[in-house]
Amino acid sequence: MTEPTIDADIANWLVRTTPDGEPTSIIEARELSRTTNALAIATMNPALVPASETDDEIAGPAGPLQIRVLRPDASGPAAAPKPTVVYFHGGGWVMGDIDTHLGHARRICTQAAAVVVSVGYRLAPEDRFPAAFEDAVAATEWAFQHLAELGGDPETLILAGDSAGGQLAASVAISRRDAGQPVTAQLLLYPVTDVAGRYLDETVNAFYMSRRTTKVNLGLTLQGMVDYAHHYVDDANSADWRASPMRAKDLSGVAPAVIHTATLDVLRTEGNFYADALRRAGVRVISREWPTLNHSYFGLGGVSAVADGAAGQAAEDLHELLSGGGTTEAPPERQLPSYP
Repeated sequence: MTEPTIDADIANWLVRTTPDGEPTSIIEARELSRTTNALAIATMNPALVPASETDDEIAGPAGPLQIRVLRPDASGPAAAPKPTVVYFHGGGWVMGDIDTHLGHARRICTQAAAVVVSVGYRLAPEDRFPAAFEDAVAATEWAFQHLAELGGDPETLILAGDSAGGQLAASVAISRRDAGQPVTAQLLLYPVTDVAGRYLDETVNAFYMSRRTTKVNLGLTLQGMVDYAHHYVDDANSADWRASPMRAKDLSGVAPAVIHTATLDVLRTEGNFYADALRRAGVRVISREWPTLNHSYFGLGGVSAVADGAAGQAAEDLHELLSGGGTTEAPPERQLPSYP
């Protein structure tokens, strides 16, 4: 089957922003991430800027954690209590911060009408697994303890993230269930869900079709995931559910989830399979796959009208999920087999 053609606006964006050669160091990769994300943020609709954005520090397991609290308009009818979303940025556990993914947090804040706590967790290779997970757990617990002063809605705590941040959100949701303090919902955007084998194991890679079929000129590559995973986690820990939520023995009772994936993304299949695994465990899920989009499209709403529409749909799906929507029935064309 032939893959669909990538959205033309994103294709042009990749031509303009992709360097001629791969970054030769983590420092260069991080600087490229900052530059390209800043360009994308500059193209965003001004209507997606929240009423306020405040930087702060909270106590983390290894020292202070940087957070940014974004608040939507709270005047008039909008003065009602707001849900709180704890957001974890992407970047392969190696790159990214609360600045590079400001556009992501802004969109969720304004379109979901939620207070967003964006978390600057520790990065690899300076701090390897489980550092990022431990920081994510601590930030979630802090938000749980401060719901009244954050959004004011004591009943709604949502975990969200894109890519590696989606993995952190998914794993923390499992952790909160195990602690008897489940969160209300998850919003997982093209998430990493299975790091077992660190993207080099041929048996595991064969199980996830998009690892074998996604073209190398669409942004994130399989080799990129190999590099990120090796910086972050040892092979012996790669199947730990705190890094690979797909490998959790039991997903029942985990928070309902919105999961969006992109057809032209190396992570597509594992994101789709995680949605199916949650459904098989009795968890309500709303999932979508965007056929002409690639990895990281959520931050490109100002670049592409198609990406803008897809990103905006996430908030609509989240509201539907919170209203009791979603299904535990897997799509008939995609039945999840037992993974290797």
